[in-house]
Amino acid sequence: MNHPEPLCTGFEDTAGLSRRAFLNKLGLGMGGLALADLVNPLSALDPSALLSSTHIAPKAKRIIFLYQSGGPSQMDLFDHKPRLNAEHGQELPDSVRQGQRLTGMSTNQSSLPLAGSPFTFDHYGESRATLSSALPYTAQVADDICFVKSMYTEAINHGPGVTMMQTGSQIPGRPSFGSWMSYGLGSMNDNLPSYVVLKTTGGGGQPLTSRYWDAGFLPGKHNGVQFRADKDAVLYLNNPQGVSRRSRHAAIEHLQQLHEKQLAETSDPALENHIAQYEMAFRMQASVPEVTDLSDESQSTLDLYGKNATKPGTFAANCLLARRLAEKGVRFIQVFEQGWDAHSNLPENIRKQTEKTDQPSAALIKDLKMRGMLDDTLVVWGGEFGRTNYCQGKMTADNFGRDHHPRCFTMWMAGGGVRPGYSHGITDDYCYNIVQDGVHVHDLHATLQHLLGINHERLTFKYQGRHFRLTDVHGHIVKPILA
Repeated sequence: MNHPEPLCTGFEDTAGLSRRAFLNKLGLGMGGLALADLVNPLSALDPSALLSSTHIAPKAKRIIFLYQSGGPSQMDLFDHKPRLNAEHGQELPDSVRQGQRLTGMSTNQSSLPLAGSPFTFDHYGESRATLSSALPYTAQVADDICFVKSMYTEAINHGPGVTMMQTGSQIPGRPSFGSWMSYGLGSMNDNLPSYVVLKTTGGGGQPLTSRYWDAGFLPGKHNGVQFRADKDAVLYLNNPQGVSRRSRHAAIEHLQQLHEKQLAETSDPALENHIAQYEMAFRMQASVPEVTDLSDESQSTLDLYGKNATKPGTFAANCLLARRLAEKGVRFIQVFEQGWDAHSNLPENIRKQTEKTDQPSAALIKDLKMRGMLDDTLVVWGGEFGRTNYCQGKMTADNFGRDHHPRCFTMWMAGGGVRPGYSHGITDDYCYNIVQDGVHVHDLHATLQHLLGINHERLTFKYQGRHFRLTDVHGHIVKPILA
């Protein structure tokens, strides 16, 4: 009887396995472990991590995800479509739309006029990457970037779209990407969380709630920890007035003794998780002020990130802080930037957003590269979906908006084992459909895990009788973008 290999549990059925086959698999497995240990720079993982070693030799030790909430417009930034300019104001052909679903905001429009980009495009670097005039700083690092122009998703609205990109499911409740990495790989620094979240302050746009960096059904210690733009970067971390660090330490020690007494009587994973979180919080009282203090940064570094580099809560300051956290061994750093949701006044919105994000994004790549960190740090840039090629709302000679578009959008990556100076995927002349090498969100997640040394089908957690994983039962590694 044939026993098909399981898709998502990471375990193989041994029923019907002969003695010879067992010894063969055992020998290969032990040899593979020995080889991985020799070539794997992360072989000595955090003892609390699920994996004692990575499945394959990793290319990246950490990820910095520069998340652009709202949906950046791909045809105004990365995916040049001259045909849209040539047919500006004409109706979107039915042969292109093919009856595909629209959002409720566009469904009631009497027409869907095409809107060409108001920005010019040129080729940059030895790779001849095509970039908009709105991205002069990104153009400087084009040869370090891998552009994926054929991303797609099923989500057409922000809530499900962000949830899909962050957790691999449109339905809230699943663990976030960073939580999965914390669960699988653990921390590289006992004094800082393995998963840190930074948000731009005062940016408006779509709301970003803690469920986007929640651990879901994973142990709570794998939640993302938000660092705020405040003297108290982490809520409830510092001691209240009248409580010294020494007395806090003594209280935690006594609390731990009580917990250990209870654990001796009955094993309780939740209690062990609480102990770990208390201990981490105490250590963070010293480590967080140190890592968030930018006073030791050189003026040239501050200038690299731009005029807002020292203004807490700005995208520039968060990019700089992300580099500092990466230096300290934080595994997954999520930088959220809001404001890309341009249903109207898109040209001005693009100028405003790129003024805030273009220089710091490019600076992060340059800074990591100068410090010898880009090779093992993977920088990811993108949002939950793209924008439509047609105008939403009123179109004037120099102004228009774009609706949500999940069928094709662009993301980029740099460092950490991806192919630099490369553009992957092709969309049609209208930037409406993918014509070659589509990359689903599940494929992106599978590829990012691969770069971290993880087989995405084997990193699982059993919950309610089922083995769950970030990519669910989907996902393929996008091999052409690997270096």
